[in-house]
Amino acid sequence: MRICFVTKGSLSEFSDSFEGNPPEIVCFGFQAIGKVSYERELRGETSLFEDVALLSKEQRNVVVCGCYTDARGIRRKSVVVAERGRILGVTDMMNRIDGGEFRSGAGVKIFDTSAGKLGIVVAEDLYFPRVIETLSVCGAEAVIVIFEELTESLEQVLMRAQAFMYGIPVCLCAFGYAETADIGGKLCFATPQSPCFYELRREQEYHLIETRRRGFYKKKKGTF
Repeated sequence: MRICFVTKGSLSEFSDSFEGNPPEIVCFGFQAIGKVSYERELRGETSLFEDVALLSKEQRNVVVCGCYTDARGIRRKSVVVAERGRILGVTDMMNRIDGGEFRSGAGVKIFDTSAGKLGIVVAEDLYFPRVIETLSVCGAEAVIVIFEELTESLEQVLMRAQAFMYGIPVCLCAFGYAETADIGGKLCFATPQSPCFYELRREQEYHLIETRRRGFYKKKKGTF
């Protein structure tokens, strides 16, 4: 799975036509299209989602792009996913911390694409391990995190730990930086370059985990 990370500049500034070994996925941070008003999109006053879809059609691949959505004054951090000219959907950040300006959305999403089943994590949802755990349990083959700006090494530690704990490769695209972690928790790619490319290996390991705990007590039935 070849991935291109675009961590600087807007969507309109990106017009690469890939030759030889084109990426299956192109990821953009929140800077790519910025604010998106659903009302203005529906009225045809803006065409930001359409631009994402058109890019995916031109490149014949999957485009994953961060944005700030506005639905009648309710603002959310979101990610739009398009494939070969079609919008597959929009997913929102689920967790709102300390009453921040961006509201929480509902539900995590896995997008079944030609590049595989992609689980999307939006911004600070990376701080909540159950999000990636749920994506892993529900069959995602890789997780893509669209973040804003990294804070030293915190996000790197979290993505490595969760890739190891839940057995799923994690890719992160933020403003000015991109990185990936494999299922062993190893940081296998990190760069400030934009655009940059990485060949992500599909890795799936299953192990039997047994634990002892109290609870789940059921009385044995008597003999007939």
